[in-house]
Parts: sequence; structure tokens; C-alpha cells
Amino acid sequence: MTSVFERYLTLWVGLCIAGGILLGRLAPGLARTLDGMAIRVNGAPVVSIPIAICLFFMMYPIMVKIDFGSVVRAGKSGRPVLLTLFINWAVKPFSMYAITLLFLGVLFRGLIGADATDLVKMPFGLDLPVGAQHGAGVVVEHEGVRMLQVPLWRSYFAGCILLGIAPCTAMVLVWGYLARGNDGLTLVMVAINSLTMLLLYGPLGGFLLGVGKLPVPWQALLLSIAIYVALPLVAGYFSRKWIIAAKGEEWFRAKFLHLLTPVTIVALLTTLVLLFSFKGDTILANPLTILWIAIPLFIQTVLIFALGYGLARALGLSYEDAAPAAMIGASNHFEVAIATATMLFGLSSGAALATVVGVLIEVPVMLMLVRICLNTSGWFRPSVQ
Repeated sequence: MTSVFERYLTLWVGLCIAGGILLGRLAPGLARTLDGMAIRVNGAPVVSIPIAICLFFMMYPIMVKIDFGSVVRAGKSGRPVLLTLFINWAVKPFSMYAITLLFLGVLFRGLIGADATDLVKMPFGLDLPVGAQHGAGVVVEHEGVRMLQVPLWRSYFAGCILLGIAPCTAMVLVWGYLARGNDGLTLVMVAINSLTMLLLYGPLGGFLLGVGKLPVPWQALLLSIAIYVALPLVAGYFSRKWIIAAKGEEWFRAKFLHLLTPVTIVALLTTLVLLFSFKGDTILANPLTILWIAIPLFIQTVLIFALGYGLARALGLSYEDAAPAAMIGASNHFEVAIATATMLFGLSSGAALATVVGVLIEVPVMLMLVRICLNTSGWFRPSVQ
């Protein structure tokens, strides 16, 4: 990464967010067309094709730099992997539940509207008559379709829960790379968390949401992991192998990697423009609501990062292992959370809006944590090569 990218990355991010919102306002047709280019599962957009292309170019330069022998070595180091599993599955879902319940259900309830309601899809397999109670909601008929009317804050709360049970399996490779962490270890943790999410996402989500057994979005999970992680991983592995065989390792490192240096950052900034051109109207139409949801999400992200980073230091991990181990818990797989919220509650639901707020705060907050990591790398023991 060139110094100009690194030095002013926060500025570029802010400009791209503003540019994306402006693009969505000035060319709404273009934004809708690009947003509509998606692979869908059960009617829910799971993989945005333009975003997938950008993510490929974000991930490929990271993957191609990885010496896959280091992945095998990283896999033998149990403590960072156990730490991230503990944070992601024993702490994060429950801290998200507690923090968002406190803020959305108590502190901000009056600001959101104590009596405000939201219409969401009926839970899968539920067939209740109009007027029947189900949990905190009541069955109503809306435009000829039976729906569940729930308190608005509870709908936002549900979206936050879906974010809390979806640890990041793609973008964390970018955060670890920017923080100069152990890329091989990050890849191992991504793989293990992806498999764990397939097992625990449904049962844990159903338990915390209290809507009965949550249908596991198998197709959405597998598809997003395959496109966002597996595709650039395979491309990076084979192209690295072929280029080194044809040109030699010195040419690969001195020439080829040098050309790729700014690609990850440019792709990240392009992704931001696209994301915010898609969601800009929603953000501008609900500025205070976005703020009420963003505050507990911000607190949760910083808290989980601090816990992971602090435990990594207490366990005596090297900085290169500690940084990605802390950040994989702090960041969220918002693509899967958005898809699940859309499938369960509906595209226009408060739950879906809450997952969009996850997109809004993810990049700026994670870049802040990257900067904290870089500034505190001296707290940790040197890496043993």
C-alpha cells in the first residue's frame, strides 16, 4: 500500500461514503440497476454481483501474497483459534443481545417511539388467525397478507441479533492485512468460523430471537462464503504457483506484488461507493433512527475488539496473531445478516434496516481499530518466525 493511501485512508473512506450517497441521489436508476444485479436465495438478495466483483479484487491481492505453507503452520497454533471461537460464539452473541436490548429497549425506546410498530413477515410455518398474539406481536392483515405487527424497537433489536451471530468471514482478511497481521492465521480462522457458523447460526439465532427454530440459511451461507472467500482463495493459490514457476519468486515479489499494492484499497473504496449508492436513500430518510441503532452497534464492536485484544495480550500472543484474532470477532458478516433479515422479516422491515446500519458503521469503525492495532503493536511480544 502506498503511503498516500495509508496516510489519508480515513479521508478517502469519508469521501467515498459521501460520493456513494450522492450517486444514489443523482442517478437513482443506475443505483437500482446495480443493486438489482444479485444472486437470490428464496427471494432474498444474497450476493450482489457488483459487490462480489469488488470483493474479489479486495481479496485476491491478499490471497496471492499468502505462502500457503504458513497456513499449515498457523493451523498448528491453537490459542488464537480458540480465542476467536470463544469470543465469537460464547461472548459476542450474548453481549450484542444485552447491549442492544439496553439501548433500543430501554434508553432509546422513547426516542424510537414507545408505541411505534413494524410489520414483519409471519415466522416460517406459523398459521395464526388475524388478532392472535405471537410473542410481543399480533397478527394483522396488510394488503391482503397476514403479517405480524411488533414494536418497532423489537424489529431493530432482531436485526442487531442477526449481526451478532454472524462473525466476519471475508472483510476480516482486509482488516488483518491492513493491520499487518498474520494472513495465514487469518485464513485459518476464517475457515473455522465459516464451518462453525454453518452449525451454530440457526440454533443460536432461533434461541436469541425467540421466534422458535430459525431456519438456517444454508444456501445463503454457502454461496456467500464460496464467492467472497473461496473464489479469491483458489485464484490466489493457483496464480501464485503458476507465476513463481514461470517467472521465479524474486520477480513475483519485486514486480507482480508491487503492481497489486493499491488494488485492495481501490477495490475497498469502490465497494463503499456502491454500498452507499444502494443504501443512501434509506440512510437519508432515517438519519436519527440510524443514529439510535448505530450507537449500540458501535459500543458492541469496540467492546468485543477490546476483549479479544486484551485476552490476546494476556495469553502472550504475538502482535501478528493478536490483531486478526481480535478483529474477526469485532467485525460482522453483514451480507448474511441482511439476507437472513430479509428472508425472515421482509425487505422493508426494521430488522433489515438494522442490518444495513451494520454496513454503515463497519468500515469506518474497523479502520479505526486497525489504526489502534498499528499504534499498539509494541504491547505484544515479537513474532517467532
